[in-house]
Amino acid sequence: MDTIFDFEKPIADLQQQIDKVKQVADKTKVDMSATLAELETKIGDTRQQIYSNLTGWQEVQLSRHSDRPQTLDYISLICDDFIELHGDRTVRDDKAIIGGFASINGQTVMLIGHQKGKNTKERQFRNFGMANPEGYRKALRLMKLAEKFNKPVISFIDTMGAYPGLEAEERGQGEAIARNLLEMSVLQVPILCFVVGEGASGGALGIGIGDKVYMLEHTWYSVISPESCSSILWRSWDFKERAAACLKLTAEDMYSNKLIDGIIPEPLGGAHHNPQQMATTIKDRIIKDLKLLTKKPIDEVVNQRIEKFCAMGVVVEG
Repeated sequence: MDTIFDFEKPIADLQQQIDKVKQVADKTKVDMSATLAELETKIGDTRQQIYSNLTGWQEVQLSRHSDRPQTLDYISLICDDFIELHGDRTVRDDKAIIGGFASINGQTVMLIGHQKGKNTKERQFRNFGMANPEGYRKALRLMKLAEKFNKPVISFIDTMGAYPGLEAEERGQGEAIARNLLEMSVLQVPILCFVVGEGASGGALGIGIGDKVYMLEHTWYSVISPESCSSILWRSWDFKERAAACLKLTAEDMYSNKLIDGIIPEPLGGAHHNPQQMATTIKDRIIKDLKLLTKKPIDEVVNQRIEKFCAMGVVVEG
């Protein structure tokens, strides 16, 4: 059964009405086309009204939809071919982050992204998209490999955060993420980053430093999740909706604060309603940006990348 959020119930109710009218029309052979047309118009208007006025918490819910496309989905829809590379050459192969060489419109790139999994078994296998230090070290190894062969890096961000377990901290979770921030800042190839689902804390930043950083329309990007923020400030998850509003974590908020470079529009209702259309939109953006970035001297690209991130959070008082 499809996941339906509370704010989507008016749409679901109208869809039920449409289904009932169709059943009546089939049984009675009565022409119900006028009624159906009226209901179709109404459901379209309702969808437009709901999805263009979502709250921060509703955006978070939509970003977590079980049918939302993930990195492997985008790879199959965007790339002509993909060769996955494994392991950090130190501990193990972290399944929460996947990466490898891919071909997009004839251009070879290094593609790296979080993978949450689609069902219970796969989510356990992927650790719900929460990477250990070896995941970020694998990502760095692949990025340095891309640099060696002068291939652009594309990253897809979708994680609830880096894995917070004791063993992850013992193996240097903070150091691994910090190393990636440093190395990505000066990586001598173009980098494009896309927040395709959840963008939580350092887990997202670990593969999120790029020349262009985009968020899909119904995603979020923040230092902390609304639930965790609520539990810290109010000692309860009950205030997660208030926390989501205060965190300013939506794509619109992030863009208005100049923390991302753009918002990628999604199909009406979210990327899961039309994964192929969503993938085509992302692919077009990748092709367009790589065409521009690869024409520039790499020193200029890297300097602009550093200046962009250094300018974040700077306030000039008059």
